[in-house]
Amino acid sequence: MPVYSMTGYASAQHGGSATGAETDARTDTRALQTRRLGLEIRSVNSRFLDLSFRLPDELRALEPALRSLLTARLKRGKVEVRAALDGDDASALQDPPARLLQRLNSLQDSVKAWLPGAAPLSVADVLRLCANAHSGGDEDWSATVPALAEEALTALMAAREREGKRLAAMLQDRVKQLRALAQQAVPLVPQLVEQQRQRFLDRWNEAMALTDGATPPEAARDRALTEATAFAIRIDVAEEITRLDSHLDEVERLLKKGGEVGKRLDFLIQELHREANTLGSKSAALELTRISVDMKVLIEQMREQVQNIE
Repeated sequence: MPVYSMTGYASAQHGGSATGAETDARTDTRALQTRRLGLEIRSVNSRFLDLSFRLPDELRALEPALRSLLTARLKRGKVEVRAALDGDDASALQDPPARLLQRLNSLQDSVKAWLPGAAPLSVADVLRLCANAHSGGDEDWSATVPALAEEALTALMAAREREGKRLAAMLQDRVKQLRALAQQAVPLVPQLVEQQRQRFLDRWNEAMALTDGATPPEAARDRALTEATAFAIRIDVAEEITRLDSHLDEVERLLKKGGEVGKRLDFLIQELHREANTLGSKSAALELTRISVDMKVLIEQMREQVQNIE
């Protein structure tokens, strides 16, 4: 199963202009769809599935069907569906009937009688109202809209899958870089312990020289080894490296599995960040500090992208 992004956009259009024969026959005016229908779906990331619809009044009754269609295939994301109906050129240029113009003029006079400051109707307002009067309620979109939404939704899922594939590839690359950094940290700890042990021995020998041999050399070595052991325990990052590798294994498993993995990946990113922080707090050398900082940068890049995965 692929990994899906929550970000995507798709649109579909239905051109419903009637043919000349259909216009002349006028056999079934309800079957003639003389307007163009445009539908677009856009989605961005969200913790849950949040649907919103912007539909013309004529299509408002189809919202439940559209909602069922979307919820069946989408699991997360803020999704907006927009639909628009436009008249074709022929219907837009038709002469408004005189009776309708008289009616609009009468209504305008009535409105001005109550609201003297109301703006008069423009030519564009009159043409739009006349076009709506001609076509409003004459067209049945109950089959066309769901089919158009299915087409747009299929395109949206394809776009989200392409984006998800890109995100998964980026995450796999960051996982590889994190493993390389972890491998760089592993041999540093024994080196630091040995350096610290030698430092303790040198300091102890200097102190012994000042005491004129009052303390046996064996005691000096034992004390140095004890201090070195305590130091090794404080800076030991083996557990952090092991847990980090385990979390990276799980990230790779989820990316291969696909599906709804966004929330699980988000949790794993938090765990990776915790291990990187602990690694930095235990750092006793500049090189370990650099590795910890580089890990945090990579993990933050992963976190930003995981927010977009469904």
